[in-house]
Amino acid sequence: MTAWRASKWVLVGAALILALSMGIRHGFGLFLPPMSAAFGWGRETFAFAIALQNLLWGLSQPFAGALADRYGAARVMVVGGILYALGLVLMASADSLGSLSFSAGLLIGLGLSGTTFSVVLGVVGRAVPAEKRSMAMGIAAAAGSFGQFAMLPGTLGLIGWLGWSVALMALGGLAALIVPLVAMLKDKPLPVLGHEQSLGEALREAAVHKGFWLLSLGFFVCGFQVVFIGVHLPAYLVDQHLPAAVGTTVLALVGLFNIFGTYMAGWLGGRMSKPRLLVALYLARAVVLVWFISVPVTLFTAYTFGVLMGVFWLSTVPLTNGTVATLFGVRNLSMLAGIVFLFHQLGAFLGGWMGGYLYDRTGSYDLVWQISIALSLIAAALNWPVREQPVERLRMSPA
Repeated sequence: MTAWRASKWVLVGAALILALSMGIRHGFGLFLPPMSAAFGWGRETFAFAIALQNLLWGLSQPFAGALADRYGAARVMVVGGILYALGLVLMASADSLGSLSFSAGLLIGLGLSGTTFSVVLGVVGRAVPAEKRSMAMGIAAAAGSFGQFAMLPGTLGLIGWLGWSVALMALGGLAALIVPLVAMLKDKPLPVLGHEQSLGEALREAAVHKGFWLLSLGFFVCGFQVVFIGVHLPAYLVDQHLPAAVGTTVLALVGLFNIFGTYMAGWLGGRMSKPRLLVALYLARAVVLVWFISVPVTLFTAYTFGVLMGVFWLSTVPLTNGTVATLFGVRNLSMLAGIVFLFHQLGAFLGGWMGGYLYDRTGSYDLVWQISIALSLIAAALNWPVREQPVERLRMSPA
């Protein structure tokens, strides 16, 4: 009982860190119109910097995860929090593609790799009993959605009150709060026992596991969709002659209803097949996207889209990470989940950049919406063959 009480404090700390890191990150799309207008950029310039952020976040994630698995997550998260805050402060004075790519792309991308799901959920996975792991990951992921719901209106208010530059500096101050919150986690690497695998052995084991690659390719689709929607939906709704505040409200609704969605995904993941749940989630996303682009865009349909998409928004995270933990155990969970997340971020790069690229060349987001629907169907097909069965090493090892 004492250990479970201690793990609850870890869960609270993890939830607060994810609420800050993901809440700030989901508001970047609100800066696209004012920064582009201030410097005369097309939408591709800002979109490229955010796409680069997601790419670097993904590329650095396996290394951040490996360091967290071996030396504890606290140091990784402290460095990540500092880089995140610094990137936001420098983004406030970015006036060119180069300076925006350095601040919003490089620094914030590296900062996110140390303060978001792969590292933080690795801490949660090591702290809670196996039977509570999926639900605990769902709760922590839901906190990230609560941050999105709570901070999007606040970010828009800061932009309107102080201007986009000062708003970014204020967000940098909030990101710096991650550093003292790390003290709540008390994460230590698991002791190395004689029969446990090395990092290289873990990589080789995952490399020949078909389910690991199917999960990774499916997660690519999740990244494409959430970053395209998060960055470009506010501008898309303005193009449809809705007020700018509507896009913020829709993204806030996504965050609000994803609190429910991620919690339910974590709860169901402890009782049902997580890969089968992922199939259902991706099919449900396809249905919602088809409906949204097939009906006239009004306040009602925009808000309904936010509610429906919110239920399925980050529900993939506890199910995907939970499946990785079931397949390979928790010893190298942050690193292996980081590799899966790299594919998510490759999709995120493509979704964020392609949205701006195709818009600037066609004057419309229609083709990107259609690509998103097709990718949902592909992701469902990829997750269908995955079997939630531990590798032979875990089945053969003593409890």
